[in-house]
Amino acid sequence: MSLKVEFHYDFASPNTYFCHRVIPEIVERTGQSITCFPVLLGGLFKATNNRSPMEQFADVKNKKEYQARETERFIARHELADYKFNPHFPVNTLHLMRGAVFASHHDYYALYIEAMYQCMWEQGKDMSDLEVVAESLRAHGLPAEEIISGTQDPAIKQELINNTAQSAERGAFGSPTFFIGDEMYFGKDRLREVEEEIIAQLG
Repeated sequence: MSLKVEFHYDFASPNTYFCHRVIPEIVERTGQSITCFPVLLGGLFKATNNRSPMEQFADVKNKKEYQARETERFIARHELADYKFNPHFPVNTLHLMRGAVFASHHDYYALYIEAMYQCMWEQGKDMSDLEVVAESLRAHGLPAEEIISGTQDPAIKQELINNTAQSAERGAFGSPTFFIGDEMYFGKDRLREVEEEIIAQLG
């Protein structure tokens, strides 16, 4: 039996990076593949009247400090020593996510995702700068000109809009979001439940 399991992601979120690093462990343990589904986080926020945690909880005493400690625990638990908070955060990832949609139609999609996560959350690059993006793509052996040109294709732009709208219609309000069939789980802190749900549905 095979399930439809989707990971709705945007490179803008460090929590999607954490999920990206842990997903292979879940795939190995369950034998279930997980499809990476590109969405635009800003579009999800707009569609659902959501705000980023930095904005939403900026004035809540102790909240930011606790979240930072939880992140430290997650990094230690999963041995994610390569993680580095991006000094350019928040980064406009519109071009990166259009690039993800374009790459999803080619055999280098997985390499593209890995490269962009490394650049964003390990190398701390300003990935809102198209010159930096092009240089990064070349450094990872990806067809920079083809991908950047593809991000300007009206069909690719529309596909990202459609993906984001579909994600919101299914219940998503942010990223990372997982769908296992019709069941939705939000956030890196639900990875255990994601794995348990996959196993339960595989029965």
